[in-house]
Amino acid sequence: MANPYFKFKQFTVYHDKCAMKVGTDGVLIGAWADVSRAEKILDVGTGSGLIALMIAQRCDASVLGIDIDEDAVIQARENVMASQWSGQITIARQDVRVMANECDTKFDVILSNPPYFAEDVKCPEAQRNTARHTDELDFHSLLQAVSVLLTDDGTFSVVLPANAASDFIALATKFKLFLSKQTWVYTKPNMPAKRVLMAFSRDKSTETQVGHLTIETAPKIYTPEFTALMKDFYLFIS
Repeated sequence: MANPYFKFKQFTVYHDKCAMKVGTDGVLIGAWADVSRAEKILDVGTGSGLIALMIAQRCDASVLGIDIDEDAVIQARENVMASQWSGQITIARQDVRVMANECDTKFDVILSNPPYFAEDVKCPEAQRNTARHTDELDFHSLLQAVSVLLTDDGTFSVVLPANAASDFIALATKFKLFLSKQTWVYTKPNMPAKRVLMAFSRDKSTETQVGHLTIETAPKIYTPEFTALMKDFYLFIS
């Protein structure tokens, strides 16, 4: 039986009630996104609350994590309440599309590890489908909501498969969200990028910072760059 939780240096995330378990994608965006000047942060599709907890560890901003899945919201709340940041993080069952139409609050930073599999073949579990596929929250709907909820000088950060980058960037431009930072993520050297971390702002004149991050050189042998990014979170990285 898979372990029902994942223990980090300063908090533990139980994920047995969530469709999507703790994984590298969420940890990457939680550690990579710039939150240095944020006062209000929105985590779209919070799942177990992993990203919200990582962000709260990194800054003093108020963090709102939202998800449409009731079980995920229950578990995220439990994880937050068991942490030292229970007064800093709020978890709500909310659809970001509805929120964009009803909420007057603007956020300095919005983050998402969104659903991205758009294939016709789906897994049989409905909850897992919602978490992994774009039927429930497509990129157009996500970006439209972000364009409404983001402050004028705010930043939207997202992690996606590398092959989805160009389409997402083009779509973001239609909502006047422009790529400001991009990091290609490689699992090992001499392999194609598997993921891409991207940050968007409303400033069209900003020159895009492009970087590259390789996770490991051999099984469990992590690169200095990945070690530096994760040393405050992973127990086995010092």
